[in-house]
Amino acid sequence: MAESQGNKGRVRDARDDHNARQVRHVRVVGGGLAGTEAALQLADRGHQVTLYEMRGVRPTEAHRTDSLAELVCSNTFKSERTDTSSGAFKQELDLLGSRLLPLARKARVPGGHALALDRELFGELVTEEVSQHPRIEVLREEVTALDEGDPAIIATGPLTSPDLQQWLQGITGNDALYFYDAIAPSLLLDSVDQEVVFRQSRYDKGGADYLNCPMDKAEYEAFIDALLEADRTELREFEKTAWFSGCMPIEAIAERGRESLRFGPMRPVGLTDPRTGRRPWAAVQLRQETRDGSLFGLVGFQTRLRYGDQTRVFRMIPGLEQAEFVRLGSLHRNTYVDAPRTLNADLSLRARDDLWLAGQITGCEGYVESLATGLVAALAVDARLAGRAFAPPAGDSMLGSLLAYLRDTTTGRPSPMNVNFGLLPPLDPPVRDKRLRKEAHAARALESIRAWSREMLQEQAG
Repeated sequence: MAESQGNKGRVRDARDDHNARQVRHVRVVGGGLAGTEAALQLADRGHQVTLYEMRGVRPTEAHRTDSLAELVCSNTFKSERTDTSSGAFKQELDLLGSRLLPLARKARVPGGHALALDRELFGELVTEEVSQHPRIEVLREEVTALDEGDPAIIATGPLTSPDLQQWLQGITGNDALYFYDAIAPSLLLDSVDQEVVFRQSRYDKGGADYLNCPMDKAEYEAFIDALLEADRTELREFEKTAWFSGCMPIEAIAERGRESLRFGPMRPVGLTDPRTGRRPWAAVQLRQETRDGSLFGLVGFQTRLRYGDQTRVFRMIPGLEQAEFVRLGSLHRNTYVDAPRTLNADLSLRARDDLWLAGQITGCEGYVESLATGLVAALAVDARLAGRAFAPPAGDSMLGSLLAYLRDTTTGRPSPMNVNFGLLPPLDPPVRDKRLRKEAHAARALESIRAWSREMLQEQAG
């Protein structure tokens, strides 16, 4: 049994308790993307699942609701174009029957070729799907330890509670690794000056789905001065900053050089200010976050500025002088294990192979990557319970390359990683053209996953 605190928000279906005891039982700890994907996959395969989620009993510093699968950072699952690594990755997960990707598409809002979501709608859809499944029981409890017994998947994410983290450290014998992740602010569209901002995607790709706040050189320089002088939240002395590059705070980027933002999240390339007919000196992009278009987020503007300085500095952005921020940026600690030396190839713990990890606690980074590891952990648990061997997909697939990275023992301290074409082995023969090379990687990856899926089906039938 799981050792837990509290028993609020308990959700049960109407099935017969005696019949429930006759099926195989799996515990899933954590109701984020990885945990809900794993729970749905296991339940669809006939297992009885107990899903533990502590929100509702104990909040975190980043979540705002008690919904399952709440998105706490960006509202995008990235591109769906198949010539991108994220698009190719989604193709693979669709083929494997991901349960969350169809729900994400139901919650879609305009975002060019990116799969941008209405956060609240997505959380509601996932919560409903999980809660209404006849083989899933949702318990609103904080799990602090897991004794031996039924197999369990720990998918508590980057905000694992201190008690469970301490217990996990004792099991693995390793100190937890961590990095700091910063969240970007969101604001109301009605508070944006429509005479200043303009709609356009860079190079007009994917439709005019982004709002752009153009800056001239003087405005940019003044913004950089204010950003560098602004007050920030302090880190505790014993904690060390280890930013994941994909979520580096805007002020940390600015510290690298006054021009760094113009070549990063504020790059103006591919944009034309209709007021001048020219490319602006710099530009801040806003991306839609709700289906009705009422809420927009500042793209790439993760920050750890104090709240007062956030509103002061970000209102210096042209078009945002009267911005009404409904969510200010914040800083939270993300925890993950030393996967190459802690996990087996099937994501089970070397120290206790009745426990699997999934999601960002494994050292992957990103929403889709998290749900993908939840899917893999579920498949691995299902295979174990059926007495079948489980082998991860080959490294020439997007999913396989991510799992290979997580078990690469040649690395020192691992760093969180998104899927990308750079993780894949070279093409043979090589393809020189960049676009064709991406397409070839994606095609080979999809065929690799298709073959892996066929092998699993044959093993199940056998």
